[in-house]
Amino acid sequence: MGFIWSLIVGAIIGVIAGAITNKGKSMGWIANIIAGLVGSSIGQAIFGSWGPSLAGMALIPSIIGAVILVAVVSFFFNRN
Repeated sequence: MGFIWSLIVGAIIGVIAGAITNKGKSMGWIANIIAGLVGSSIGQAIFGSWGPSLAGMALIPSIIGAVILVAVVSFFFNRN
């Protein structure tokens, strides 16, 4: 059950990051989950594990990390 809970929280973090960066409509659910989980790791590595947490992920650093990840990835994939 912990794995499924992590995927759900990762998806929510990814959706929030997509909404903040205005890239949420172009990302699918799988991309949202990946962005949330990888962004969570990046955010906690850079900013630490402070604030409220769900499924072992500190929410505020995770969202910040996911926003950074989505912005960087969209910058490289949207270049012409």
